[in-house]
Amino acid sequence: QVTCLLGVALALPAWQAEAQITLDVASTKAELVRLRASASAQDLTQWVMHSADHQGLPFVVIDKRDARVFVFSPVGRFLGASPALLGLAIGDEGVAGLGERPLAQISPEERTTPAGRYLAALDRNLSGQTILWVDYSQSISMHPVRSVNPAEQRLERLASPSVQDNRISYGCINVPVLFWQSVVLPTFRETQGIVYVLPEKRSLESVFTGIKTQK
Repeated sequence: QVTCLLGVALALPAWQAEAQITLDVASTKAELVRLRASASAQDLTQWVMHSADHQGLPFVVIDKRDARVFVFSPVGRFLGASPALLGLAIGDEGVAGLGERPLAQISPEERTTPAGRYLAALDRNLSGQTILWVDYSQSISMHPVRSVNPAEQRLERLASPSVQDNRISYGCINVPVLFWQSVVLPTFRETQGIVYVLPEKRSLESVFTGIKTQK
């Protein structure tokens, strides 16, 4: 199920902006609780907003364990959440130079979605399709799901209530077309943003060291 709450961030005086951020912290926390987001996703989102680690940019939290994507405005307003398809292999480390190799030369255990903090921006791939580059060096991007190989059943996997079948990609994050068009594209169309990919084997603190100060 795709959850969307689209809003517009307005330019406010400093004191009003601070108040708005305070309100958005509370409302965003309540929304994540309502959506039953994992404790890790909630903790990271709250840390990002309190520490301003996103540097006033829109940001995305990707929870690999739950195969979910959460999108937030520059002031932390919740914009939408969606299931996602992720890298086939369980793991938090990427492979250097992976983007320079043909897909046929990438082994199953190398098909991870690496954890970390990434500066992301919209661009076009070699086929001319608009994508959100997460890590160009590892050829990791977010894009609308494409059913290129019917045997992979990517559309069916996204629609399934189970998270066990959401691991299929070469590392990229696949989201529903409607979510891409109504949430991701408008959020990143005029700006860069930050993508946070939660670890699934490592601890949050080992990937996002600053989160230790947020209890």
